[in-house]
Amino acid sequence: MCLDDIKVTRISSLWRSQAWPDPDHPPYHNAVMAVCTTLKPDDLLAHLHALEAETGRVRGEKSNLPRVLDLDLIVYGDVVRQGDLVLPHPRAHERGFVMGPMAEIAPDWRHPALGLSARELYARVTVGTDAYPAEDTSALLERNDF
Repeated sequence: MCLDDIKVTRISSLWRSQAWPDPDHPPYHNAVMAVCTTLKPDDLLAHLHALEAETGRVRGEKSNLPRVLDLDLIVYGDVVRQGDLVLPHPRAHERGFVMGPMAEIAPDWRHPALGLSARELYARVTVGTDAYPAEDTSALLERNDF
């Protein structure tokens, strides 16, 4: 898959949290990336889903099963809706394993509907509250060949 239309500009640390909703599953490892792209939101999401498929993920299976890769489009500039795609991701602000990494790379980003910053939203999360930065990923950004 060619990703010439996507350039990673920031990447959070790798965050670790207990699996949710089933804590008996392996722990989650999460990160947030900021990218510049010429792709429209739905095309970018299609690329993300294609990357998931390359690792064996089959969409439509029961959600929240362990998987190698789970990519979500959380925010796309000021876009709030494009067709069926709702942005920001409808549940991102509830999840520590999303808002923690996001607050790390974009603490002052403001949710367009809630009016709160990423830092403020992280302080209010109700799911994944055990998330913590587990590994520095700054060397990945220097490579920028993914």
